[in-house]
Amino acid sequence: MSNIKPSPPQINLDPEQNTGQHEGVEEFVIQFWGVRGLIPTPSCEMSRYGGNTACTEIQVAGKSLIFDGGTGLRILGRSYLESPNPLKAHLFFTNSQSNRIQGFPFFAPAFVPENSFHIYGSAASNGASIKQSLCDQMLQPHFPYPLQVMQSELHFHNLVPGMVVTLDDVVVTTALINQTQRSVGFRVSWKEYSVAYVTDLQLNGDESDQERIAELTNGVDLLIANATYIPPTVNNNHKSNLLWQPAVDLAHSAGAKRLVISCHHPDDQDEFLEGMEIDIQSTFPKGLLAKEGMSLTVV
Repeated sequence: MSNIKPSPPQINLDPEQNTGQHEGVEEFVIQFWGVRGLIPTPSCEMSRYGGNTACTEIQVAGKSLIFDGGTGLRILGRSYLESPNPLKAHLFFTNSQSNRIQGFPFFAPAFVPENSFHIYGSAASNGASIKQSLCDQMLQPHFPYPLQVMQSELHFHNLVPGMVVTLDDVVVTTALINQTQRSVGFRVSWKEYSVAYVTDLQLNGDESDQERIAELTNGVDLLIANATYIPPTVNNNHKSNLLWQPAVDLAHSAGAKRLVISCHHPDDQDEFLEGMEIDIQSTFPKGLLAKEGMSLTVV
């Protein structure tokens, strides 16, 4: 019996399709536009960390890669409108739950004819494709306008976990990291640098999930993960380490150089999160909690 693993399915786009709004720029920069999980939390008690749901932008080798389209995607879209040039970007979805896709109908650049977007997502738990999931949330009575009013070029790609997306010299590796939620994790590799985006970790995940997560995160320069959620019956004063410990353990086992924890629980206020960050840095000094607008440079 052969021990050779079959090559994962791949998406290889033509070079002319791969450019982003920073074509030719040699950089690897991560910016956080939405850092909450579950539901937006506009509140003065959340102002320092932010209340928009998940959206993380990676600018790498002149390409724009966006991970998740929560309400932070609306803020990102406004910044894109300041550019005089047509926009080309790649939008990757972790899953099709509302907090990951709810900003898409408000993504203003998608309504501009000159713009072009490649959209990637795996099938939801009910079998719906990423295109169907995005379409459904824009139907009446949920939203006044259907997806078809978006005048930009929208190219939809159905991801199968394990698939590799190649954008010139940028490689995006995927893996199923949460079977319960049907959530996908991503690793972005360019030259000798890499960033892992795994923001749906479970407190006690399936063993096969853990193996795939380990492969995705091994040796990364930056690990972006989530703190796990536990029942609200647990007193906030005693739950901090229960929340962040799985992400810190993963960072240690993966040999990650830096760690950012995002997708904060909507009940976790600024003061609580500041205390959590201090606790994290006591055991992983290069660990941070994501804040809206925070930018990090890999190279």
